[in-house]
Order: sequence, then C-alpha cells, then structure tokens
Amino acid sequence: MRRTHFHIESYLREDEAFHFARKKLATRYPGAAHDHDYFEVFLIENGRTAHWVNGVTQTLEPGHLAFIRPGDVHAFSADRKSGCQIINVMFRIETAEHLAKRYQDTIAGRFFDARGALPELHTLGPARFSRAVNVADQLQTARRSLAGIEEFLLVLVNRVVHASSNLNASTPRWFAEACSAALAPDVFRLGAAGLISAAGRSHEHVCRTCKVVTGMTPSEYINRIRIEHAGQLLRSTEEPIEDVIEACGFQNTSYFYRLFRSQTGSTPRAYRLAGQRDPFQPVGQS
Repeated sequence: MRRTHFHIESYLREDEAFHFARKKLATRYPGAAHDHDYFEVFLIENGRTAHWVNGVTQTLEPGHLAFIRPGDVHAFSADRKSGCQIINVMFRIETAEHLAKRYQDTIAGRFFDARGALPELHTLGPARFSRAVNVADQLQTARRSLAGIEEFLLVLVNRVVHASSNLNASTPRWFAEACSAALAPDVFRLGAAGLISAAGRSHEHVCRTCKVVTGMTPSEYINRIRIEHAGQLLRSTEEPIEDVIEACGFQNTSYFYRLFRSQTGSTPRAYRLAGQRDPFQPVGQS
C-alpha cells in the first residue's frame, strides 16, 4: 500500500488549536495509507471498519476509541453493509507534549503518549461510549481554542477512559464492557458477582479471562475498585466510616479494614485525616 503524509496546516488556521470532523468512511479499499505531523483521536460512532495500522489489521466497532500518534501509518475501509461513521479530532504536537509533561502521573506513556508499536485502542462500554459522544458533541460546537482541546483531552483520559483499567486492544470486547460497567457503584457493590453478571459469561470463563487480562481474580479486581471508591468518599465526605463501608458493598467490616490497609498502607481513619481538609478552615487551625 502506498504511503502519504498529511500536514496539520492543511486543516488548521494559525489561530486554531484543533480540527473536528464527523465523517462517514469510504467502503472502497484505500489507495494509500497515511501518517501525519499531528496527533489525532478517533471514536467509532456507528458501523464497522477495517483499520490498518503499523502493519496490523484491526476490526473496529462502535465504542472503539483510538489515540493516533504522528508516526503511526494507517488507513480505513468501512464495512460494505453497515458502513462506518467516526468522530475525529486532530491537534498539534505541541499540545500533546505540553499535556504529557504537565500531567506526567496520568498521561506520560499512556493514551496519545503511548510508546508501544501500536497506538492505544480502548473499548468503551455503553455508559462510557455515551459519555465520549457527549464530550465530542460539546467540542464540535466549541471555539477551536487551546483551552477547548486541552479540556477535551483531559476529560477523555480522566472521565471517559479509566486510566487504571489495565485493558488493551487484545482484551475481549465483552470483558472490556464488563470492566467499564464495574466502575458503577450499583455493579461493584455486588462484588465479583457484579462483574460476572455484567460480563454475561460463565463464572469460570470470566475468572480465566480476568486473570489473563488483569492478572487478578474477579474478586481482587472488584475489590480494588471498591477500595478506590472508599478512599474517594473518605477524603471528600464526612460520612461515618461504617456508612462508607456499606456504600462500597462490604458486609464484613474487618475484611474491609484488612483490604484497605493492604491497598493504601493506611487505616481508613488515618487516610481521611491525611487527605481531608475543611474548605472553610485554614490548615493548622481548629
């Protein structure tokens, strides 16, 4: 396949920081693949497409979100029956470099800053897919400002893609969607049973897949999410610890304390005291 090079100046004026497009992909076999001197993010909104990228063929469906880097060589061919529509956002290299440097703890080596042979590809469950489309809709009508693209990208990595999910492009779609669903309180409160129910597969199948993909059992995976949620509640509310335990779905208090200390290195009370501040009282005064 021939290769062409796209330039950001072809899409942006000097005073613009990003380009937004909703596009129906062609169904014909592409005459050439391309790379470019900018970054892009695309989301499959409906239909299906073959995606050739860096010598690998991927089949992409609604909910697939990709972070494409300047050196990635890729091309598309939409399914002839279903067609394919994508949401595509292009932005300058300087924007990506600034965000990766400013937010190293979240972005460095991840998302558009990924260092692997393939660009990062995420599978969004229904709730996160809907959120991604809503965020994109807001960007579509926003000023093409630097603040606009930075806000979009930060919301995308913080609120749409779960940074600690440990999922990748090879993760089975059904399991990725179950993990996305498991971030909701009404699912993780049920423990491992919530993940298994969301997956819609047998207990044994979910256990095997969870171990291969995350290195954890379903119980370990869900408990990590529950303890993270407990930590957020402890730092941001004044709810009694017993109520926090109940809100996270734990029936056994001593088990919760043991898990919490193992994951955070602290007791719930010490964790709250270390992280909670009264917004109407200066630190050090009472």
